[in-house]
Amino acid sequence: MDKEAIKNFVEKIKSAKSIAIAGHKNPDGDSLCSVLALARLIELNFSKKPVCVYDGNIPDCLDGVPYRKSIKYFEHIDKTVPFDLAIILDYGTENHIGGFQPVIENAKNVLEIDHHKNDTPIADVGLNNEHASAVGEIIYDIMHGLNWKYDLDVLELIATSILTDTGNFKYARSGKSLRVMADLVDNGVCIEKISNLLNNKPRKTVIMEAGVAANAEFFYQGRLVVATIDKKNYKNLDGRGETVLNILGQIKGVEFIALLKHQKENQTGVSLRSRTKAITHIAVAIGGGGHSHAAGAVVQDNLENVKKKLIELFKGEK
Repeated sequence: MDKEAIKNFVEKIKSAKSIAIAGHKNPDGDSLCSVLALARLIELNFSKKPVCVYDGNIPDCLDGVPYRKSIKYFEHIDKTVPFDLAIILDYGTENHIGGFQPVIENAKNVLEIDHHKNDTPIADVGLNNEHASAVGEIIYDIMHGLNWKYDLDVLELIATSILTDTGNFKYARSGKSLRVMADLVDNGVCIEKISNLLNNKPRKTVIMEAGVAANAEFFYQGRLVVATIDKKNYKNLDGRGETVLNILGQIKGVEFIALLKHQKENQTGVSLRSRTKAITHIAVAIGGGGHSHAAGAVVQDNLENVKKKLIELFKGEK
C-alpha cells in the first residue's frame, strides 16, 4: 500500500475533530462491517468516535453484528455542519453513495477505501486495492500495517465482511482472504458463530425467496436462469436475494444467474452471478459493475425491459 497515502490517511484522522464514515447504499455485510470495524479502530487508536451512516436498507441477518445499533440513517444526522473528515468505503461508483453524498460534498477532507475498479475516484486520499476480496481485507492490512490496537469485535466485523463478500470464499480473488481468515480464527474469531448469525432470516423472506427460485425461467439450453422479484415481494427481501442466487446456482448446467428486483417505479435492481465465466462486462453494459463472478446494477427502467435486455446481452455468452 502506498506509504504516502497511508501517511496522509493517518494525518487526516489525527487532525479531524469530526469524522463520518459510510459505505454504499443498501449496505451488505462487507459495506456495513467495514464501516463499523474502521470506526471502532479509530476509536481505539485515536480516542475519537466517528459517526457511522447508511442509506437504504440493512439486511435483518446483520442485526447481531457488533455496533450495529450505532450506525445512523443518513436523514438522522445533522448535515448543516460540515464534518472535518468523510470516509467512504466499498462504494464502487459515485451513483452508489446515496444519501451520504451531501456529507462528502461538504466535508473538509474525503478519504476512500475500496476494492472495486473505479476510474473516477472522489476522494483526496484513496487506499484502494481492486485485488482484495473485500474491503474488510484492506482494513485488516491497514490495522496490521500501522500496528493499531484492536479487539475481538473488530476481528469479528472483518471476518463477517470477508465471509459475506466472498460468498464463503466462493468468490475469493486470491488465497489472501483465506490467510487473513486463518489469522482471525487464531485470534479468537468463531466462524460457526458468524455463520449462525448470517443464517437467521425472517420466515416470510425465506418463503418468498424459495418461491422466486421455483418460478425462475431458463434460457439458452439452461445456461442462463432469470428470477424476478415483483413490487409486492420486494418489501420482504432481506438483502440482495443471496438465497435465490445460491439455490439457482446449484442447478446442473446453469452457468449464469440473474436476479431482477422491482425496487421502485422504473427502477430495477440486478444481481448477477456466474460459475466460471466473467460477467462484469454484462453489468457494465446496463450501467453497473462489480467482480468477475459477482456483479450487479441499479437500472432506471422497468423490470420487463431490463429482463429483455439482459437476456439479449447473454445471448453470445458461451
